[in-house]
Amino acid sequence: MRVFLLLMLCTSTVWCASDYDDDEEETLNKAENATSAVDARGHRPISKGREPVPTQRPAPPPISGGGYRGRPTKAPVAGQKKEATEYPDAGGCKHAYEELGTLCPTGCELRTTLLKQERNTKMTINDVKPRVERLSQSSNTIYKYASVLEQKIKERDQATTDNQDVMKEYNLELEEQYVFIKENIDNKIPSNIRILRQVLENLRSKIQKLETTISTQVENCRTPCVSSCPIPVVSGKECEEIYRKGGETSEMYLVQPDGFVRPYKVYCDMITDDGGWTVIQNRQDGSVGFGRTWDAYRSGFGNIAKNGGKGICDMPGEFWLGNEKISQLTNLAPTEALFEMEDWDGAKVTAHYTGFTVQNEANKYQLSVSGYKGNAGNALMEGASQLKGENRTMTIHNGMFFSTFDRDNDGWQHADPNKQCSKEDGGGWWYNRCHAANPNGRYYWGGYYAWDMAKHGTDDGVVWMNWKDSWYSMKKMSIKIRPYFSKNK
Repeated sequence: MRVFLLLMLCTSTVWCASDYDDDEEETLNKAENATSAVDARGHRPISKGREPVPTQRPAPPPISGGGYRGRPTKAPVAGQKKEATEYPDAGGCKHAYEELGTLCPTGCELRTTLLKQERNTKMTINDVKPRVERLSQSSNTIYKYASVLEQKIKERDQATTDNQDVMKEYNLELEEQYVFIKENIDNKIPSNIRILRQVLENLRSKIQKLETTISTQVENCRTPCVSSCPIPVVSGKECEEIYRKGGETSEMYLVQPDGFVRPYKVYCDMITDDGGWTVIQNRQDGSVGFGRTWDAYRSGFGNIAKNGGKGICDMPGEFWLGNEKISQLTNLAPTEALFEMEDWDGAKVTAHYTGFTVQNEANKYQLSVSGYKGNAGNALMEGASQLKGENRTMTIHNGMFFSTFDRDNDGWQHADPNKQCSKEDGGGWWYNRCHAANPNGRYYWGGYYAWDMAKHGTDDGVVWMNWKDSWYSMKKMSIKIRPYFSKNK
């Protein structure tokens, strides 16, 4: 009985599994139909009228076998006469086998009852037969599943055994590592800590000595730092006028282009090409950073000059004179400009412009240049010589407004506010999109540099592309201006 119940339970389980598989297959088919109906982006519904509706799956065949038994004969209606049962002679009925003679009336009833039960029993047997066959098939399936499970269990047991072997090996290695670490903790680490403590004490002692030395240097520097180089008595509107008044030594002077502005210091070059040059920019050692704000470029920054050992400020420092001062000087009269540059091998070139004007702040210090001559290449008016067509036009500086990282006036129109020339190329300048010349860029020692050395991966050095291309930063770069009539004295 228990075996029979177990078989019935397994059979029902198989039937349930079979039904689940059918549902799962139907779900997968629906999913495939849905996927094929959606576009590549995977989020649009089916467009009715333009895309076919998914077809229905065929209905499964009707279930066979079993069913209801035949309905019993209705009871006689009241008032109807019951037909009398006729029995054969001798008050009995004939036996199924004539040689056995006749049966008594009671035997006849038994016979009738048995015949009825025989019909019912046959129907029941007919119903049970297909179920027994299904149970037999299910038993075979269960036997196969049991065999597969037995094989899987053996494989899992083998894998478990293998894992245990591996765990044993790792445990042995862990034990060895533990012993090694414990020995180091107990023996070597304490001694190393003692050594490190001694090193730390030595460093503290050295730091104290350095602090003492720095304090001494600061005290020594206070008096010289307050004092400045003596400034010559001669002065003028600019260096050309100072030269004409007799100031023929290259050093720091006071100039006053306009009577309404206070005098300020400039470095005058009185030697190059007959002298009279006012230096407005100088790069020579990277001691001053040029990544400054709009206000810093407007007023100027850096060191105008320094003592070269003669007791006067006869050596130029690194500085930007200031856009406001440059605008005042270039608007006094027609002005020429001289760009001087030197590479790290000592070679020198120049770019000379006979016309050079910077507008006032209201006009964003717009640049105007003309009349190029020299051997550095006309980067300001013609753009980078390595480029062609529109790409080259984008690097022309003539006519551009001045730009700093906090005041973007360049020709690079971009939706991203972080995409601007001054931020990527290291300093303030008359950027287009972006440059052929970048005198105020980042200072790189040695000349050649690569994109991975740059902050933004751009050619942000002290560049003059028409001479040394994009990835070469000059050792020295200076910009000097003077009235254009200075040679016709």
